[in-house]
Amino acid sequence: MADKKLLCWNVNGIRAIKNKGFLEWFRKESPDILCLQETKAQPDQLDADLKEVKGYDVYWNYPEKKGYAGVAVYTREKPQEVKYDFGKVSLDLEGRAIIAEYPTFILFNIYFPNGGAGNKRVPYKLDFYNVFLDYADSLVKDGRKLVICGDLNTAHKEIDLARPRENVKNTGFLPEERAWMDIFVAHGYVDTFRQFHQEPEQYTYWDLKTGARARNVGWRIDYFFVSENLLSSVTGAFIMPGVMGSDHCPIGITLKID
Repeated sequence: MADKKLLCWNVNGIRAIKNKGFLEWFRKESPDILCLQETKAQPDQLDADLKEVKGYDVYWNYPEKKGYAGVAVYTREKPQEVKYDFGKVSLDLEGRAIIAEYPTFILFNIYFPNGGAGNKRVPYKLDFYNVFLDYADSLVKDGRKLVICGDLNTAHKEIDLARPRENVKNTGFLPEERAWMDIFVAHGYVDTFRQFHQEPEQYTYWDLKTGARARNVGWRIDYFFVSENLLSSVTGAFIMPGVMGSDHCPIGITLKID
């Protein structure tokens, strides 16, 4: 049986990235599942070729606010069930999560909140983190296997960003955000990329305003995590820094599932 290829990408606006070769890239890569974050579009703003891609079922979660957040899943295999968000009204207005259930695992595609200017949204971000973790833990307790992907908006370790010392007071590398990542891992969720790659200077996001990408002054804030009970099925994990079009690049894993 061939490995399943799962890709994940914060596209920073799907309408903008469509004009930068997104659909051509998608056809070339031909993943089994593609998870997108920060789609920034409402249904009436999407062209038909984004809503209907041959060979895929497509699911969207739209935020109430226009031009903001949003996630999408393109999948070859039709999920048994699809849920949107976590059932906590205060967190579910921004179109941040799609949960797709397959026979062998449950997929979470999530655009986790940013801590915001002046770190104002850090409490909201940590609340979102905790509601998500409780939800995920309840599924694992029932014996389910989880794949969790998306933009977590936090670099976990110093190796995961180019300028750790300069960013200890900035959201994305605050002690309390990193501490939550420690808790997440302690609950039995595995950062798949670090299972295969220990080298530094591996990033998934670069600030556009400062031209950081050309100098590789970046952050690794996009992840594929799996629950420990699925780890033996993960055959590879990778970052695709050569793929342009967004301030993030795509990431991926391969899974061998009977």
